[in-house]
Amino acid sequence: MSIVNDMEKIIPVSPPNCGWIEVRLSEQEIDHLWKCIETSEKKDIKKILAGNISESYTIKDIDDYFFNNVIIPVGRSFENEFCSISSKIPTNKAHSLFLKDLWVNYQRKNEFNPIHLHTGVYSFVVWLKIPTDSNEENQKKIALDSSCPSIGVFEFVYTNILGGIEQQKYYLNKNYEGTMIFFPSDLRHQVYPFYDSDELRISISGNILLDSESHYDTN
Repeated sequence: MSIVNDMEKIIPVSPPNCGWIEVRLSEQEIDHLWKCIETSEKKDIKKILAGNISESYTIKDIDDYFFNNVIIPVGRSFENEFCSISSKIPTNKAHSLFLKDLWVNYQRKNEFNPIHLHTGVYSFVVWLKIPTDSNEENQKKIALDSSCPSIGVFEFVYTNILGGIEQQKYYLNKNYEGTMIFFPSDLRHQVYPFYDSDELRISISGNILLDSESHYDTN
């Protein structure tokens, strides 16, 4: 019998790969982030970010609530599902992670965030307000005539096992409000413009770094 006809001998192999975690935040966690925006003494950081958007400001995680109650458990889930990226960083001691950067983005129509990566070990984005429906906007002729409709899309960009470029798109709409995406900081991503609303798209981003000033015993 030929191997072509003996399907039991044909075994597909899917090599391990990294990914990201998608989380639906609770109402309490979302309220906390809005409170962080409202109460923080904001610093304009547009000049150090890639975004071609109107406004980006630093904010403070009040009492480290979001880091302790969301980031730490989600980070553990990531490492259980994929791998511990922080353990692969060559250091002579074991260091804990901390939330180094937290900022809010205000994106208006026609604005965009070009392909970029972040500083740190892990990063995240939380969508708090999405004024448009990406699927509806991609019914415009300019998108329908395209092989890659991307109006209003958040997109990860990465290489596959053959070195080819792959994309994973999030066609954003109000259903994504309150959703967090947690991913390796080196994972490149971009945000395409939307056109059908004068309202702001509001998101929060953050970077998780190794705390090199502290260490703990792994024995």
